[in-house]
Amino acid sequence: MPQRIVGQVKRVNGPVITIKGITDAMMMELVQVGEQRLVGEVVKLDGQEAIVQVYEDATGIAPLDNVYGTGMPLSVELGPGLIGTIYDGIQRPLERLRQLGGDTIQRGLESPSLDRKKLWDYRSEVAVGDTVMPGQTIGIVSETERVEHHVLVPPQLSGSPPYTVVEVEKQGSFTVEHTVCVVENLQKQKIGIHMMQTWPIRIPRPVSDRKPLSIPLITGQRVIDMLFPVAKGGTVAIPGGFGTGKTMTQHAIAQWCDADIIVYIGCGERGNEMTDVLREFPHLIDPRTGRSLMERTILIANTSNMPVSAREASIYTGITLAEYYRDQGYHVAIMADSTSRWAEALRELSGRMEEMPAEEGFPAYLPTRIAEFYERAGYMETLDKREGSVSIIGAVSPPGGDFSEPVTQHTKRFVRCFWGLDRALASARHYPAISWLDSYSEYVDDVAPWWETQGESSWKESRSEIMELLQREVRLQQIVKLVGPDALPDSQNFILEVCSLFKTGFLQQNAFDEIDRYSTVAKQIRMLQLILSYWHLGSEAIAKGVTMVKLRRMKVVQEIARMRFTVENDSVEDLDRVAVRLERSMSQLGGIYDER
Repeated sequence: MPQRIVGQVKRVNGPVITIKGITDAMMMELVQVGEQRLVGEVVKLDGQEAIVQVYEDATGIAPLDNVYGTGMPLSVELGPGLIGTIYDGIQRPLERLRQLGGDTIQRGLESPSLDRKKLWDYRSEVAVGDTVMPGQTIGIVSETERVEHHVLVPPQLSGSPPYTVVEVEKQGSFTVEHTVCVVENLQKQKIGIHMMQTWPIRIPRPVSDRKPLSIPLITGQRVIDMLFPVAKGGTVAIPGGFGTGKTMTQHAIAQWCDADIIVYIGCGERGNEMTDVLREFPHLIDPRTGRSLMERTILIANTSNMPVSAREASIYTGITLAEYYRDQGYHVAIMADSTSRWAEALRELSGRMEEMPAEEGFPAYLPTRIAEFYERAGYMETLDKREGSVSIIGAVSPPGGDFSEPVTQHTKRFVRCFWGLDRALASARHYPAISWLDSYSEYVDDVAPWWETQGESSWKESRSEIMELLQREVRLQQIVKLVGPDALPDSQNFILEVCSLFKTGFLQQNAFDEIDRYSTVAKQIRMLQLILSYWHLGSEAIAKGVTMVKLRRMKVVQEIARMRFTVENDSVEDLDRVAVRLERSMSQLGGIYDER
């Protein structure tokens, strides 16, 4: 427990406390306020006074209470034991706090983020005499059945590298505080390395290089993978009003995407939503391993009734944990739900500190904070020359679904993928309710070469063609509203028919259906190609005099409409047989095609 007194409380304004008589406090230093030792952070220094934001309920703090300095910034503990744990916004393990203080989190209650007593099976990857550098793996721990935890040389290790290994534990069961390796720097100082290290949450972890984004994050959601893809290391915003399905979309991505690690940040969300997450995630099955999804997931729960300043810190806590696993060579996906609540926390804290407000009361530095968060995503070459990535999928909750409000607009400046949720689609029970008119992705050209390597070189052209059809449908729908569908020729009515089939038979996905809730890449591209084949063949048939009535009556059209439910992911060849039946049916209508 720190005993260095850095000042005394002068004024209390909710979670913002003014400290007087400052002696040697530092900017962003972690402090403890009062005899209950409430955790706080110095956010402003002004002569002999400082502003501290407290991460707990400040009730009971009074003037002249002592403030104790720790000499270190707000940091997280990194090491084996993170996977499968539920933390609050400042990395306190909620399950352990419940065991210590009951169902209500007591003020001043402390518990280490990593279990100090648990033994981990460790095996060394280095030997005495080896030379190691910052970020290099010195040992391996099997954290879960699918996650091998790499014990790294801390990037901030004292002295000048390279370091020479002078002592090493070759193998055994140790706690996270056990010294598993001793190295010597160029100054001949001996430094012990443990399985656990700490890192300040507001400082990005160092990397060797930032790589171009070229590999898509496969989510299993057709509207995303086919129309609005995101690359590994990319950034996405999911804005939408209340009830449009932001949280459920993130749940689906968290369960089905091909990231190695999931970090789910519940930032300022309603308690019942977070309760659902905490109850459901341990029972969800990872489709790639058949085991619990929690074996690759870290949950950070900071509900709307928790202290507002801890909500502000939760985003940085989550991104730091993600960077730590990225440094081990993993691909990490962050679900931030929602960044609007984080921005509201910034607004409240800024107001209490009497800073000059900007648009809609948000602080003037809001765009900078949003940029700092999203810029920590990327596909990186680590210090150990591995490749890892952090992808950020941030939900935005604009009041009233107004996408012109500041948080949504500033977020659009710093992300390259935008999945706008449409209230009309949600009301029609069309999920995911991602609007194909408002959404966009700037990663299409980046990931197109990857599709070619998968033998699907037609992906980009197929995507462009269906997007053009959807745009044409919008213009035709405006005409239909004025004069009715009977005024359109069959060639234009067929566009409406194909787009309707595409929306109901492809874009919609039923999260409760065993087959439809997830689609492999192979199934997705075959489904899209089948619908486009129907468009091409039907257009030629209409040009040769076949009526719309005959096209609609073909049984194969109903097969196409139901294929998302009837064709399993490992039976993609069934779609090829549907394509053959489609051509045969078309040829029987008017002799357009010979039998193949």
